[in-house]
Amino acid sequence: MATFERVWRNIQAHAGEEFRTKTGLPFRYTVVGTSIVPDRTGYPLHVSQVRRAVDRWPVSGPGKLNDIVRGPSYLYALLADERIMAGSR
Repeated sequence: MATFERVWRNIQAHAGEEFRTKTGLPFRYTVVGTSIVPDRTGYPLHVSQVRRAVDRWPVSGPGKLNDIVRGPSYLYALLADERIMAGSR
């Protein structure tokens, strides 16, 4: 299981870098306080949403997060990326 605190630190450290959704759409995000704001949507994903996704991880795709988080495509893309999960397991 991933360590949430490490995941959150990695998310903060990689803000502004390009990530891709499972379907290949590029996006970047900023961290504003305790939220992630993807540039493709502009709506914030609160840290509590990240924690829910981490608690369920690993999953096979964003559809497996749809019932518990807002922005499952973005959260899946982040958690599936080695930059975010490195050292978190």
